[in-house]
Amino acid sequence: MRRIRRFLADVTVEGRLLTVHCPNSGSMAGLLDSGNRVRISGPYLGTRKYAYTLEQIQITRPDGRKIWVGINTMVPNLLVHEILKARRLPELKNYSTIGKEVKLGDHSRIDFRCEGVGLSPCWIEVKNVTSLLLDPTRKSHLNEGNIAVFPDSVTTRGAKHLHELMGRVALRERAMMLYVIQRSDAELFSPAPCCDPNYTKELLRAQTAGVEVLAIRARITKSGIFFGKKIQSIA
Repeated sequence: MRRIRRFLADVTVEGRLLTVHCPNSGSMAGLLDSGNRVRISGPYLGTRKYAYTLEQIQITRPDGRKIWVGINTMVPNLLVHEILKARRLPELKNYSTIGKEVKLGDHSRIDFRCEGVGLSPCWIEVKNVTSLLLDPTRKSHLNEGNIAVFPDSVTTRGAKHLHELMGRVALRERAMMLYVIQRSDAELFSPAPCCDPNYTKELLRAQTAGVEVLAIRARITKSGIFFGKKIQSIA
C-alpha cells in the first residue's frame, strides 16, 4: 500500500493491514505504486518488532508485462556467497577461500575477499539492482526498455567502496564490482548518471584503473532467488 519511514511498508494480507520490515534503503524508484502485489517472508519470532519482511514486488511495465522484482538487499550477498562456494563464476572458479565482510582500512568493510593458491587476492563488493530505465541519463521512462541501472539515488558510500577497490588494484591485487539484478527484464547494465553522476564518474574511473565490473541477472521465483546469467555492462 505504501512505504513508510524508509525501512517499513504497509501491505494488506487477506484484507488486513500489516506493517512489515522493508530491507532496502534506496529509493526503489518505479516499484512503489499502491496496489502492487508483494511477497513477504516470516513470521520471524524473537525480539523483532515487525514479524514479516518485504521480499518482492510485482510491477506492471508500460508494455503490460508483469515483472517480479526482489528488493531485499541482503539477498544478493547470500546468492553471491553460494555462487563463490560452488565455483560457478568462471572469473573466480580457482579461488578456494572466501572471507565475508572483510575489514579494509580503519572504517570500511568489503563484502568478500577470495584467496587461492598462487593467485592474487580478489576483493568483491556486491550491489543490489532493482531499477530499470529506457535511458540511464534520464529519470523518466521507469520500467521501460531493458537497461538495469545502479544506483537509484545518490550513494556516497558506494563511491567510497570504488575508491577502496582502486586502492587494492594499485597494490596489484584483484578487485571486482558485482551487480546483482533482481528482475528478469534486464538485458544490459549501466550506471545511472541521472541519479548519481559522481558515482557514474567514479565507476568509469575504477574500470580504467583495473577494477572488474560484472553484472548478474538473478532468477526470481516465489520460493527463492537463484543465480541467472551474466549480462553485458555498458558502463
